[in-house]
Amino acid sequence: MPAVPATAADDHLVAPPVDEGKRLWRGIASLVLLVVLVGALLLAVPGLGEVRDRLREVAPGWIVLAVVLELLSCLGYVLAFQHVFWRVPRRFAARIALSEMAFGAVLPAGGAGGIAIGAYIVKAKGGPLGRFVQRSAVLFLLTSGVNAATLGVAGILVAVGILDAPGSALFGLIPGIAGVGGVILFALLPAFAARIPLGEEPGRIRRWTHATAKVVADALHEIRHPTWRLAGALMYLWFDIAMLWVAFRAFGETMPVGALTLAFLIGYLGNIVPIPGGIGALDGGLAAALVLYGASATTAAVAVLVYHALVLWIPTLLGTIAFLLVRRTLDEPIVLRDTPVP
Repeated sequence: MPAVPATAADDHLVAPPVDEGKRLWRGIASLVLLVVLVGALLLAVPGLGEVRDRLREVAPGWIVLAVVLELLSCLGYVLAFQHVFWRVPRRFAARIALSEMAFGAVLPAGGAGGIAIGAYIVKAKGGPLGRFVQRSAVLFLLTSGVNAATLGVAGILVAVGILDAPGSALFGLIPGIAGVGGVILFALLPAFAARIPLGEEPGRIRRWTHATAKVVADALHEIRHPTWRLAGALMYLWFDIAMLWVAFRAFGETMPVGALTLAFLIGYLGNIVPIPGGIGALDGGLAAALVLYGASATTAAVAVLVYHALVLWIPTLLGTIAFLLVRRTLDEPIVLRDTPVP
């Protein structure tokens, strides 16, 4: 059914559109400043001369391919968003998804920044905010599930020797068990919560367990009733990993797929730190994980710089344009579909 637009009585609940715009511009300004500082560091510190020299060797053709792969990754998130929010018009859903990616790139906080801007847009247009937050949690769980499942499969394949990675089999076995175990535990959560009565005055842990179990059950429902757009959750991660592989190849080196995948997923934990653009946190986490899994320190550093530049600025530019288009229609209600469409 159509959502009711915000009324005058609800004005105190809806922040002026310019507030979020200012937050985005401040984030981009901070990001530009950090990039300038990092660039100055590369130019000024003698010990980083080898990194500067390797950056000059980058092969343009591979960079073009990396850009295409990042665009496909962005498309994957849009498709996954459209699958979960199937009642939202496709074009509007795509704009919200891209806006979330821009805010998530500029102001990373484990995905919270992107969901916050989506909630702001829905609230400003008078949409069902609670329902949006619930479905956003489902989308977050689906994409996180792809991450965990990929970590588990890659880790086990490395541990048994099907995929190559340097070092002990434990380098694959430990993340493999963590990934598979995480997927299994979350999959069992709805059945576990059903055995625990909520009660009249449930505690915080019990409320969290039941709320999370509901999100997990909804995510499992989406998996059991997929559309072709659900494949976007795979595209979102796998094209991103492929882009990092191409960033290595741009400097004439390759890295085993298994080792690269594990290093990518482990290193990306650094992006939880709420630093504009993840500058420093993501780069350091990824580079350290890549070196742990066999990459040379210099190649890891330059490949991560190229990767991070593309994964940062492409979603930011696309999402900023999408957000500006959304702002122009904030006074229009959201008309939701009653039946799914392909």
